[in-house]
Amino acid sequence: MSQSFIKAQAEARAKAWEEAKALLDSAAAEKRDLTAEEQDKFDRINADLDERAAAIETIRKAEEREAKAAAATSGFEVSEVTKSDYDIVRSLARGEIRSHAFETRGTLTPSGSSGLVPQSFVARVYDLAREVGPMLDVSEVFQTQSGEDLKIPTLTAYSTAGLEAVGAEIDESEPTFSSITLGAYKYAFLVPVARELIEDGGVDIAEVLARQAGNAIGYAVNAALTTGTGSSQPNGIMTAAGTGVNGTVAGGFTADEIIDLVYSVDGAVRRLPGTGFLMSPSAIKAARKLKDAEGQYLFQPALTAATPDVLMGYPVFENPAVAAVGSAAASFGFGYLPSYKVRLAGGLKVDRSDDFKFANDLSVFRFLIRVDGNLSHQEHFKIFKGSAA
Repeated sequence: MSQSFIKAQAEARAKAWEEAKALLDSAAAEKRDLTAEEQDKFDRINADLDERAAAIETIRKAEEREAKAAAATSGFEVSEVTKSDYDIVRSLARGEIRSHAFETRGTLTPSGSSGLVPQSFVARVYDLAREVGPMLDVSEVFQTQSGEDLKIPTLTAYSTAGLEAVGAEIDESEPTFSSITLGAYKYAFLVPVARELIEDGGVDIAEVLARQAGNAIGYAVNAALTTGTGSSQPNGIMTAAGTGVNGTVAGGFTADEIIDLVYSVDGAVRRLPGTGFLMSPSAIKAARKLKDAEGQYLFQPALTAATPDVLMGYPVFENPAVAAVGSAAASFGFGYLPSYKVRLAGGLKVDRSDDFKFANDLSVFRFLIRVDGNLSHQEHFKIFKGSAA
């Protein structure tokens, strides 16, 4: 059932994209812009493409969770009951404990499901955080127990080999190293929760809190890792990157400028998995209309559940924290995204207070996370900056 649904959605995406291309081709053939009616239809098709992509991704993740559930339970019997992260959150909600630091175990890849197999509370928070921005997904993430400065060595130049004569002394060639240092900046917020909501047996308070934490942390951390200034906050990838291409078209960009940006980065990184575009929604919208010199569209929507949309053959990651297309705006970048390093220190800390909002009969939950990020190699990721004219 799910495979037929995914296939139908993918085929519908392909059909919709052909309709969008037909609109653009017709306008191009007549050497004119889209009419208001055509632009409205084009926008509706784009929205439909995004909705179907989201539906495909939802089904794909559900299938992955079912497979993990089957694998986790196959051949095993439960020998003892341990207290899960969700049980701990419920204990916090009931006032049985006042504070807990949830550790991030292993990787930050999605694990489990709230409906199929037990999933740690912090994993659920991070899964939800990914939904509002890609930076915890596309970067290389380091998890540490404490928050002292973390120095990450970076290779800046390889050893080189040379032609040597017979019997001649072989020249030395040492690689060179540098480093970046990541701290731990605090991001936190308070969630007041009515006592009635906590005591209502029909409400999954742990899921309510996980959604609040994932959404709030996701937006704040993704924004910091994208456009942070580097002064008393993370050095965001768009801030740390060098400018690969300066735009020449007021309020937009051309197909040639995208091509120039791809070839502005270190040639070696274009062949690495993890290389792709980080783009604002408005930049993706504009890129969908562009063609190369042969009249082929640079942008191609994904037709399978496991792959993202692609631009010039490279994956596209939509990031709402990237600036919209505009004058002097860095609206997208390209390069090896794992060269951006993210440090998470000490996991996710949750505390509860019944005193702060006692007069309002509210329990207040405090969520706190410490994070930092920086780009290790500026030549690995470059941005496009719009024309200032």
